[in-house]
Amino acid sequence: MAEDEPVFETSTGPPRIITAASLFDGHDAAINVMRRLIQSSGAEVIHLGHDQSAKAVVECAIQEDAHGVALTSYQGGHVEYFTYIRQLLDEAGCQHIRIFGGGGGTITPPEIKTLHESGISKIYSPDDGRAMGLMGMIHHLMGLASEVDLVNPERLATLNSPITAEEMARVGLLLTMSESADDATFKSTLETCRSSDKEVPVIGFTGTGGAGKSSLLDELMLRILRDNPGKKVCLLCVDPTRKRTGGALLGDRIRMNSLSNNDLYMRSLASRGSGSEISANLDRAIEVAKAVGFDLIFCETSGIGQGSDAITTVADHSMYVMTAEFGAHTQLEKIEMLDVADVVVLNKYEKRGSEDALRAIRKQV
Repeated sequence: MAEDEPVFETSTGPPRIITAASLFDGHDAAINVMRRLIQSSGAEVIHLGHDQSAKAVVECAIQEDAHGVALTSYQGGHVEYFTYIRQLLDEAGCQHIRIFGGGGGTITPPEIKTLHESGISKIYSPDDGRAMGLMGMIHHLMGLASEVDLVNPERLATLNSPITAEEMARVGLLLTMSESADDATFKSTLETCRSSDKEVPVIGFTGTGGAGKSSLLDELMLRILRDNPGKKVCLLCVDPTRKRTGGALLGDRIRMNSLSNNDLYMRSLASRGSGSEISANLDRAIEVAKAVGFDLIFCETSGIGQGSDAITTVADHSMYVMTAEFGAHTQLEKIEMLDVADVVVLNKYEKRGSEDALRAIRKQV
């Protein structure tokens, strides 16, 4: 980040912003530009992609305990869409989450006035673009989102009794505390909110970038939830923080079709300078998931290198996902996870060279 660029921080770390394009809207070019700029300004961006329902956006915002939601809408129906999201968030006790939007000339000035009166923080119009400039709008959004205090006394007061896995908002706040609170405060609050002492298996998912970890995990989630109705599954996914900007793209949700099932709870975590493929506080997030009664916990790392095996320090069982594109067979001798993983998955097996790769991997493990 350039020295003259403003720095945006909150009481819990970088602002967390959900980005998406509205339901029935395939125009994702604008939101893709905006989410890159929001990330480059230091935010942790949880990107959902296009054609997102109000329910999907709201559940994401609650589970991720976001500071704000940034949406584009170019298909009409924006008054109903934005106001319904505001209504659902308010009903869930999340009045603090800011909502931002844009739609070029498709959202008229009278509609913008109506939306602002309905509790939408800001709808950016073409006039705003001319007056503020692109980065001016981004910085305005970041400034408003940074004002949100996720751990204000009023919210913390809700953590006064046992929490179950069904209580999305309270679980989300407890996970926020796992990333930001000092050790004594976190442990005290966790014990107050504990509803379960059962042993819960923790499964670690790791592998090289682009190996298809999230897509494979989504398919696995669909099958687990289908075959085990009523079981509560927590998914903790880590993506890297960019050193230059302090921002992060937390993009695993865009691959997760299984999230429509209410028995699955997903939280995206940024590495935040941990120096490895897992978050420095991933162990505390796992403690939260166990304490509130989830039946199964999955942890997915960011993409790793040959010598990385940090997932084994927090998971009971680990799975290494790779493809055939690892180079010469001698490279396999350098991959630490081949020695320690409980399961090795050769993904994208339809690609050329996979049969040879499978034989080489079998020899190595």
